[in-house]
Amino acid sequence: MISLTELRERIEQGAVSPDAAIAQSLAAIRAQDKAIGAFVHHDEGARAQTAGPLRGIAVGIKDNIDTADFPTEMGSQIYRGHRPRGDAPVVMALKRAGATIVGKTTTTAFAANDPTATLNPHNQAHTPGGSSSGSAAAVGGGMIPLALGTQTGGSVIRPASFCGTAAIKPSYRLLPTVGVKCFSWSLDTVGLFAASVRDVAAGLAAMTNRPELLVPSSVAAPRIGVVTQAFAGAPEAAGAEALQRAARAAAQAGATVRELAMPEIVAEAWRIHPVIQDFEAHQSFAWEYGQNYDAMPPLLRGRLDETKGATPKDYDAAVDVAARARAALAAVFDEVDALVTLSAPGAAPKGLSSTGDPRYNRLWTLMGVPCVNVPTLVADGGLPVGVTVVAPFGADARALAAAAFVEAALKRV
Repeated sequence: MISLTELRERIEQGAVSPDAAIAQSLAAIRAQDKAIGAFVHHDEGARAQTAGPLRGIAVGIKDNIDTADFPTEMGSQIYRGHRPRGDAPVVMALKRAGATIVGKTTTTAFAANDPTATLNPHNQAHTPGGSSSGSAAAVGGGMIPLALGTQTGGSVIRPASFCGTAAIKPSYRLLPTVGVKCFSWSLDTVGLFAASVRDVAAGLAAMTNRPELLVPSSVAAPRIGVVTQAFAGAPEAAGAEALQRAARAAAQAGATVRELAMPEIVAEAWRIHPVIQDFEAHQSFAWEYGQNYDAMPPLLRGRLDETKGATPKDYDAAVDVAARARAALAAVFDEVDALVTLSAPGAAPKGLSSTGDPRYNRLWTLMGVPCVNVPTLVADGGLPVGVTVVAPFGADARALAAAAFVEAALKRV
């Protein structure tokens, strides 16, 4: 993979020019993407900007995020050829920081669960995950150093785990979702993929003009709570091993580590996530579902068919549970600095019939808290598996620092 921070250092030192850095990413796309299929559009003539902390950094944008320079097709035939007049604010944030947008990465249709044709760069017989399939595959395959994705259930953290990248789903609304095709306005969150936790932090800090998000050179040993999410069911062997390995490495590096059970209201919030997601999805996709029913992606269409009976009363009750769960989760962080939990049940499933199960991600999306995937081990078939580091709402700097601590600890074992 291409390290954003290392590449930036080389650019600043004059070892490589910004244009040469962009050219290297374009060459990697040409060499690899015919096999992987991470991009739906890319610009062979892309050039570096002349200034900014991300000058010379090639970035891929998930294709449910508006771009004026490329079509934004949502992974759906309904929007084939659709060309927004302007960039989404998150795209403008990257451009203002000096980044070069080199292309649009694949998304499952409408960022739901109908898989793309994108392959896992570590084992092409397996899914890269989704819905941010192309962003994870492009970074994990070493084509680009930074990419944007979105998460409504587990669409950033899970593909990052499957493709061996670091990634962050920031606190809810740290990054604006204006110009992002809405799935569920209470859940949709823009996230970032990069090679390491420090790389993710550098990208997010540059986008938001928040230098406090940068990981310091020395990170104090945190108090860590290990959360198995028993309410979400048992993981596969590789997922369980990753969680155990991360906890053990953190403890050996000096962290205080103990297992934590979530309050019952938090487990209940996990159960009602689909109620909120599906109720809002019916409104978000009202035009597509109502006027383009036959062209809707089949799995999403079937999901909307099955949930047509959802009522405002059901939704309001679920929103109340979520609010009480957020308060209960905030109290958990009185005891620990960060949580470490599963990013996925195990390694990426074989084939492209599924992008994997988001059951270990959806709670944290609903809670609105920052989550960072940390690559942890390589399972059979060369397939990566990660763990998730979680911090309180608004404590994105803490999440990144704790994740960097775990990442460094894993490298020492």
